[in-house]
Amino acid sequence: MKLLLELFTDYTLRNVALGAALLGIVSGVLGCFAVLRRQGLLGDALSHAALPGICVAFVLTGSKAPLVLLAGAGLAGWVGTLLINRIVRDTRISEDSALGIVLSTFFGLGIVLLTWISKHNNANQAGLDRYLFGQAATLVASNVVTMAVLGGVALLVVLLLYKEFKLLTFDPAFAASLGFNTNRLSIGLTTLIVVAVVIGLQTVGVVLMAAMLIGPAVAARQWTNRLSMMIALAGLIGALAGVSGALISVSDHHLPTGPMIILSLTVLVLVSLFFAPARGLAWAWLRQRRQRRAMRAGRWQSKLKQGGQS
Repeated sequence: MKLLLELFTDYTLRNVALGAALLGIVSGVLGCFAVLRRQGLLGDALSHAALPGICVAFVLTGSKAPLVLLAGAGLAGWVGTLLINRIVRDTRISEDSALGIVLSTFFGLGIVLLTWISKHNNANQAGLDRYLFGQAATLVASNVVTMAVLGGVALLVVLLLYKEFKLLTFDPAFAASLGFNTNRLSIGLTTLIVVAVVIGLQTVGVVLMAAMLIGPAVAARQWTNRLSMMIALAGLIGALAGVSGALISVSDHHLPTGPMIILSLTVLVLVSLFFAPARGLAWAWLRQRRQRRAMRAGRWQSKLKQGGQS
């Protein structure tokens, strides 16, 4: 009860909870398309690709302003997207291999740039490494507004192009036969995922951002077979994980917010995997047990009939 009261009265907690909820909604919605297109590694690749963009933006401007650094992260993520598409289109390398190549190369470059910046004794560089694991406690009202604007634009685009993205996700060949440019649609959808990654870097960081894209979608998929319902549930699950993780992190133990958000999300994913009515492992076990009982009962009845006839 005390934590819920602080949610409305404490400035820092309110910003952290709002930012985490916004991140959960946006990443949950966009993560559905990545998961259904079997591109779960895409979020990991794009989040890691954002790290060198943050470093280059700092080197060129000397500023640690969130908008400047996030703009660099977004540009680097978009370049990573184009590289992945070009590798898949122009070579025989599979998409998952291309994702792995871009992920490791960009992240390695980012670590090298971070080390180079730190060794130049630039006092202003302190704090850049927080984008590795996130530092949600540094969120202020202006950061939350930026997240809301970017996330709102991304969600609006999803709403306007919902039918096109649905076709691209389930039947790209049919979408192409209808005259849609599937390559542009794919780049557009991936660009929106880059936006989700960018708004989440300050909250959960490069390393954990992939979980925010994959987790809500995986959990929501267990509860429904409809895309529209899956998107709504994923946004709700992402928001719930964000707020609950933020509340737990400010408890008496003062735990890190980003990891607690991911752990809260993990609990929701496990609950969905075990207890979702249609796909849950617990329900599947109960159904199998009932089927075994029915089979045993059927065998006993057949044996009794055979005994009676004999």
